[in-house]
Amino acid sequence: MDKLVIEGGVRLEGTIAISGAKNATLPLMASTLLAPGTHLFENVPHLMDVLTMRKLLHHMGARTDHEGEYLTVDTASVKLMEAPYELVKTMRASVLVLGPLVARFGYARVSLPGGCAIGARPINLHIKALEMLGAQVAIEHGYVVARAKELKGAVITFDQVTVTGTENVLMAASLAKGTTVLENAAREPEVVALADYLNLMGARISGAGTPEIVVEGVSELKPGSFRVIPDRIEAGTYLVAAGITGGHLILRNCTAGHMESVIRKLQLAGLIIRDLPDGLEVWGPERTIAVDAKTWPYPGFPTDMQAQFMALMTISEGVSVITEQIFENRFMHVPELNRLGANIQLDGRSAIVRGVRKLQGAPVMATDLRASASLVLAGLAALGKTEVSRVYHLDRGYERLDEKLRNVGARITRVKE
Repeated sequence: MDKLVIEGGVRLEGTIAISGAKNATLPLMASTLLAPGTHLFENVPHLMDVLTMRKLLHHMGARTDHEGEYLTVDTASVKLMEAPYELVKTMRASVLVLGPLVARFGYARVSLPGGCAIGARPINLHIKALEMLGAQVAIEHGYVVARAKELKGAVITFDQVTVTGTENVLMAASLAKGTTVLENAAREPEVVALADYLNLMGARISGAGTPEIVVEGVSELKPGSFRVIPDRIEAGTYLVAAGITGGHLILRNCTAGHMESVIRKLQLAGLIIRDLPDGLEVWGPERTIAVDAKTWPYPGFPTDMQAQFMALMTISEGVSVITEQIFENRFMHVPELNRLGANIQLDGRSAIVRGVRKLQGAPVMATDLRASASLVLAGLAALGKTEVSRVYHLDRGYERLDEKLRNVGARITRVKE
């Protein structure tokens, strides 16, 4: 098992290329099950979650190849409509194969995802929506088993905003008979990217990026080629890296329009952020200013940036209140940040962060993907040596993070524990 060793206190300076979005790549890979043949994706990151989705598609009979930034997926030979527990337990996004399998084959057997470190993310919304499209769904021995002779369009109102639920139903409805209307749909750029690729394949989807999406079902879809959008969470993480070290970074291949809520908060904290033709330029101040934040579905402040923003607030001047409104257990990084000298107190769904002048290096342990990033960021600012263990969480969603940080001056190395 790997860990990262960080000697903090270095101002970052240089250019970082942002990778393709993990949260866009995974649903795009699942969508290939809707159309037999070879699909080509560009700007695909090399991440553990992408590898897990490839293993899942291989299990079903698909063939994949990931060379450089190009990923091909050939689904002509898919014969096994099952997502086993061994794969689903390592990546909840595996549930995204449920909708496409039912739509194309009329059958799917997908393991229940099980527990999650950052809180419950039940798939009852997925199941309810598929039933409204005409599928018969049962829970059998820890698996969701769905059957449908034919899916038919329906008006589906989500009780709460769900990104993977919206994506699953988008894919299923693309091959359903008639019109499907999704109300209270997720608006994330990754949802829009999936809709764009489905339309390229021959689907008829309108309204993606708004709370109401309309899908006119078609009889078949065909493979295509598509470029994955940049990872807005990775870009946001590196903006914080500039802020927490008082550094100056240029981020290439990122879309400012996907990050407006994050950019606004960081600007309030004192960062100077400037648009570039293909990215962003950021300067961190000598010391940032405390700013409150509440997570909310897109276009609100993303829950996937909460831990990183909290790391920045630990050394900001003043007191900030960070409220988590998406997941009920997404403060597992707080005790670890406090080990580094932060002053954070929890009060229900809020964290009260009283800024300190300096953090102190210490051994810390990652508990989930974004918590890992927050500990690395804190380590960049801390005096002395910080060791972040269990960084396999980090490798799920950040491509070569330690290498990218080293290239802009960070003293960070990866070693075996």
